[in-house]
Amino acid sequence: MTQRSSSTPGPEGRTATERQIAEAEAYGAHNYHPLPVVIAEARGAWVTDVEGRRYVDMLAGYSALNFGHAHPRLVAAAKAQLERVTLTSRAFHHDRFARFCAELAALCGMEMVLPMNTGAEAVETAVKTARKWGYRVKGVPDGQAKIVVAAGNFHGRTTTIISFSTDPEARADFGPYTPGFEIVPYGDLTALEAAVDDTTVAVLLEPIQGEAGVLVPPPGYLAGVRRITAERGVLFVADEIQSGLGRTGRTFACEHEGVVPDVYVLGKALGGGVVPVSAVVSSREVLGVFRPGEHGSTFGGNPLACAVGLEVVAMLRSGEYQARAAELGDHLHAELAGLLGSGLLTQVRGRGLWAGLDIPPERGTGREVSEDLMTRGVLVKDTHTETIRLAPPLVISKDDLDWSLDRLRASLAA
Repeated sequence: MTQRSSSTPGPEGRTATERQIAEAEAYGAHNYHPLPVVIAEARGAWVTDVEGRRYVDMLAGYSALNFGHAHPRLVAAAKAQLERVTLTSRAFHHDRFARFCAELAALCGMEMVLPMNTGAEAVETAVKTARKWGYRVKGVPDGQAKIVVAAGNFHGRTTTIISFSTDPEARADFGPYTPGFEIVPYGDLTALEAAVDDTTVAVLLEPIQGEAGVLVPPPGYLAGVRRITAERGVLFVADEIQSGLGRTGRTFACEHEGVVPDVYVLGKALGGGVVPVSAVVSSREVLGVFRPGEHGSTFGGNPLACAVGLEVVAMLRSGEYQARAAELGDHLHAELAGLLGSGLLTQVRGRGLWAGLDIPPERGTGREVSEDLMTRGVLVKDTHTETIRLAPPLVISKDDLDWSLDRLRASLAA
């Protein structure tokens, strides 16, 4: 590292971090409130800032970095493709598309794939898919398709998606909102079943709600959703953008209840932290409703994305990363249970290498704890005032995980 140390101010009396943040504040829209750290390099579970300080990344890009920063296999796949072709648009075929779709479909136990770029695009695609399926296959009268969703959800930030959000920060001042959604309490099968009627085309849920604080539904909930949707002729759409692709110790979080939805919505880790890659994966009956020109994306399914996505699928096919998340996840939750038992936390939720921790008010807010952990060399992120989330890369070593948990313990006990 050649950056100036934080103890050596620049000509204008500010550190490199302070200068970078000031410029970002001046020229970037304030739609995020990042921690005051400026990352310059990253490998595996560790990142280095512009001052040369190192941190363990215990957030992993909200699961986009399941395989860590700059995983050699993913970087090699990207470099090789960069030298061949990166974009054709979907006006032409390219030689990575068919294999990517086939192998991702096989990983999911499905038949067809509709690739997009970001998670929000994939959710929008799933909404359009469900509505078109409802009109063309189920026979719902035109303009009446309804999708049942859960309170506390986070599926993205487009206008349609925030229309069925219950988070005031996501919704305020962005109306008028898109109709066609009914919100029911998360985890409440009775309310969900009551909301399903003849115009319902889909139930759209996160198997574990991430932004809400890593909320795991009651046992049997997902199986109940599967039963209700199957009996009523409704699509079960599982948003596995954060929970899927190894995070919880299985390829998909739905697997913990032996459930296979009608539609998977995937993103984040599908691009390996290298490029944005997302997809809707389903049966031929469902995704076969599209005709040319009805939906698309210039960059969706581009050669570079497909090359990286293919390597991600190959890595997941081995089962190595799922097993690692399960093993280290058991260790993580055992350690967190000790913090809970000693009164340093008020609640712990999660599964695999994913946890939401509620901070006692007397020990500070989630933001304050996150900022303190940053000074101790650990990066996490807060949500909903009192909660912090842990989602380390699946490649993290047990020693680095324990090192981070020791600093969490010290921060909470201070």
